[in-house]
Amino acid sequence: MREGFHEDLRGLAASIAEMCERAGLAMQRATQALLQADLELAEQVITELQEIAPKVAGIEDDALRLLALQAPVAGDLRAVVSSLKNVADVQRMHALALHIASMARRRHPSHALPEDVNGNFAEMGRIAVDLGKDARDVVLSCDPSKAAQLDDDDSMDDLHRHLFTMLMDQDWKHGVAAAVDVTLLGRYYERFADHAVEIGRRVIFQATGQQG
Repeated sequence: MREGFHEDLRGLAASIAEMCERAGLAMQRATQALLQADLELAEQVITELQEIAPKVAGIEDDALRLLALQAPVAGDLRAVVSSLKNVADVQRMHALALHIASMARRRHPSHALPEDVNGNFAEMGRIAVDLGKDARDVVLSCDPSKAAQLDDDDSMDDLHRHLFTMLMDQDWKHGVAAAVDVTLLGRYYERFADHAVEIGRRVIFQATGQQG
């Protein structure tokens, strides 16, 4: 019975890990659509993310079923509860990629971003891809040392702060509407990173019983 439970638990972790990686890849493509004002790519990203949503909900149902039917305790209970919370975080990661693609679609045929912030957002997109892959790896390995490294990555926060510095500079010449878009988009990337970090902290808790 318990071997079957642990097999189901491994399957649950594998599903969550896959969704983490797919969230990072969605951010990569959403960023490309944003930077290039690519309507077709933005539409593809939106459609794909909407189609993924039922699968993510199904993973949550699997975790609830394990919790209800197996009545896990101690480490097993931590694993199931952590998985449930990780599903919620990965849902938000997908939703944030959807917001970015939707912004690219809404502003088309114009670019949503002024050209002088493109470099910041290109780098934020790259970091998001790495975070998705790193979250995948820590969920699969349940390695607290790898998970702690997710929390050490301050690159996204540094880029986000730099955006605010640019927006507050007296030389900003793109107007209020562009500033609002840049602020919202920067926040989407920052929140994506925050959710990946939360997954890492939860893996630490799952493995050690201590908050990361």
